[in-house]
Amino acid sequence: MRSAFDFSPYRRSAIGFDRLFDMLETNAASPTQENYPPFDLIQLDENEYRIDLAVAGFKRDEIDITAQQNVLVVAGKKGNGDDQTFIHRGIATRSFERRFALADHIKVRDADLKDGLLSVTLVREIPEAMKPRRIDIGGAERPAIGGDERQSDSTRTIEAEVQPA
Repeated sequence: MRSAFDFSPYRRSAIGFDRLFDMLETNAASPTQENYPPFDLIQLDENEYRIDLAVAGFKRDEIDITAQQNVLVVAGKKGNGDDQTFIHRGIATRSFERRFALADHIKVRDADLKDGLLSVTLVREIPEAMKPRRIDIGGAERPAIGGDERQSDSTRTIEAEVQPA
C-alpha cells in the first residue's frame, strides 16, 4: 500500500537518506500498528536511553531480545505451561513482537526484567573519528615541493653545500 505522501522529490535531492524515507513510507503505510505490549521510552541523559515494556506474566526465558543493524526486536512467546481453568482471563499473555528503529551508533547496553517490566538500556557510542574535533591553524611555512622557487633559505644552503663547484 502506498502512503498518501509522495517522498520521491525528496529522494532525488537527498543523498544517503534512503533508510529514513523507507521508514517513513513503511510507517505511513501501516497506521494500525500493534500496541501490545505498552512501553515507555525514557531519555536518561544526552547519550543514554531506556525502553520499559510492560510484560506482566512473562518469564525471562519466554522473552527474546535481538539487536540487529539499526533495529531492536523484542519478542515474547508464552509457553503452554499451566493447564488451569480460568473463569476470567484479564492478563494478556499473547505472543508479541515489538520493533524499535535505532539511530546510527545506538547500542544495547543491557536488559533487566523486574516486577513485570522489561528494561532495555541503550547508549549512543559515537566513534572517535566521527566526533567533532578542533583543528589548529598553524603558522609554519609549507615545505617546498620539487624545484619550486619558494624554498626556504636553509634548504638552499644545504643544496649548495652538496653540489660540487
